[in-house]
Amino acid sequence: MSTRPRTPGHGAPAPGKLPITELLEMKGSHSPIAMITAYDAPSGRLADAAGVDMILVGDSAAMTVLGHDSTVPATVDEMLVLTRAVRRGATRPLIVADMPFGSFQISDELAVTNAVRFVKEAGADAVKLEGAGLMLDRVRAIVGSGVPVMGHIGLTPQSATALGGFKAQGRTAAKAAELVSDALALEEAGCFSVVLEAVPTPVAARITELLTIPTIGIGAGGDVDGQVLVWHDLLGLYDGHAPRFVKQYAQLAGEIQDAVEHYVADVREHRFPEEVHTYGMPEEELEAFVAEVGEGREVGLQADLGVSGLA
Repeated sequence: MSTRPRTPGHGAPAPGKLPITELLEMKGSHSPIAMITAYDAPSGRLADAAGVDMILVGDSAAMTVLGHDSTVPATVDEMLVLTRAVRRGATRPLIVADMPFGSFQISDELAVTNAVRFVKEAGADAVKLEGAGLMLDRVRAIVGSGVPVMGHIGLTPQSATALGGFKAQGRTAAKAAELVSDALALEEAGCFSVVLEAVPTPVAARITELLTIPTIGIGAGGDVDGQVLVWHDLLGLYDGHAPRFVKQYAQLAGEIQDAVEHYVADVREHRFPEEVHTYGMPEEELEAFVAEVGEGREVGLQADLGVSGLA
């Protein structure tokens, strides 16, 4: 196992920012790491206030926010916009930007260029990329440029088709051994953490034991160093089937639809806006306005605009 430093980075963390070194300490002290995937400033702010340690700006936004059927269509420019938004909302958590499909696979040079963009243009603290194997060179190149990298193995959505769909990975001894090898290789390449997605609990537990860097599980059982869930999954912001590994802590889709339906009904029945939601103007200004536009509609104007003071 490598003895290289496990804290690559592009500089000292901002005041109040969780340093990567603290993640390593949390693993050592068996303090679970809480991570969430979010996509905008309000969710970043709420996640920060709730005490999460890391926020992943995931390319899952292609599906949850942009309406695509997979993560593949997400672009670097779209991910930069979302990462900037989350960065404005969250102060303490580490912001990890997901590198979308096509942004790192082609060459080391392109991978480094895009990783640096996430740091310089969007304020990300680190980037995440999927896979091992041929992608290990990309990890080394990005880490060598000074940008921290989070790895991701198991179910990798960008290559889900090649994996046979959105299915658990590592369920045979041979495939499980491959995952262990990949995890060790990602650590050797310089990753500061590795996401394990849809991996059998015993396999994830063994990987966690072998690595000196934290493992973050999503559908990988409870014997990893931390957990991550997608904002929309956790809050129940959709109808339909949720992955087996998702626990919904709220069912907000129904509440949101109910609120919007009430709004639509109030508009159509002239119940909204009420007077408390409107603005008036001083009587003398109203009189001057009526004189300016003509007195023929004075009564109507008085009724429509009101004669109350400025709010």
